Amino acid sequence: MPCTPEVLKNVPLFALLDDEEAAVLAAQVEVKRFAPHQRIYKMGDDGRRAYVVVTGRVRLTTIDEDQQEVIIDEPSPGEFFGFASMLDGTAHQTGAIAVEETTAIEVERNDIAVLLARKPMAGLDMLTVLGRQYHAAQRLVRTRAARNPNEVIAESSTRGERIADAVARFGGSWTFITMFAVFMSVYTVINISLGKRAWDPYPFILLNLFLSMLAAIQAPIIMMSQNRQDAKDRLRGELDFRVNQRAELEIQSLSGSLRDLKEQLGDVEELLRQPLTSASETE
Repeated sequence: MPCTPEVLKNVPLFALLDDEEAAVLAAQVEVKRFAPHQRIYKMGDDGRRAYVVVTGRVRLTTIDEDQQEVIIDEPSPGEFFGFASMLDGTAHQTGAIAVEETTAIEVERNDIAVLLARKPMAGLDMLTVLGRQYHAAQRLVRTRAARNPNEVIAESSTRGERIADAVARFGGSWTFITMFAVFMSVYTVINISLGKRAWDPYPFILLNLFLSMLAAIQAPIIMMSQNRQDAKDRLRGELDFRVNQRAELEIQSLSGSLRDLKEQLGDVEELLRQPLTSASETE
């Protein structure tokens, strides 16, 4: 069905167009209606057409390396999809299905070309809106990306914290225990063998002082490293929660798809029963 300038003005992508520019574009594009669960396009289809959602909701999916369907996005009214393939002139990299009854503006590459030929400044307005959505998508990716907690901690760690980690690793190793045992054994043997000439005779007061100082310094350093480990565990827990939350959304989406499939099978069953009922009544 034909599009009107009023419809375009309600779409953020075209909201900055003036009346004349909106009229030019409205004469080029069409408004398409899609029933619930109707496929708009699938992966590999010709990407010459893109869409802007006016009403309803669309689900974009792709296939990952494990051949599993992954939900990319669910554009709502005012949002658009398929523009990357349309502008690039390549096949669609995702599939699009209407989640509910949806109305969308179908835009072709030639429609944009005609608009820009007649109203060059309209391109700048559209790029402004696209830039805003691009930055919003970047923020969403930064928020939702599952990062390695070790990398996050490493980025924010100071030089002193890295030294504390190294001291804690060395102090809790068999190398340190072996070296310290050898040192104390040699120290005590030498002082005992020297007798009255020993610089630290039994009960080795100087050695005890040294050990006390070592423990006083080593304890807070190890605690500092443990605090960093606790922070890493908390961050790992938060990232695991986000992953679990996404998995829950995927499960809910799968359950919804199965429910929709069950309803569609019920509709098919009803359609199959109608001819049988009519045939029985005729007999």
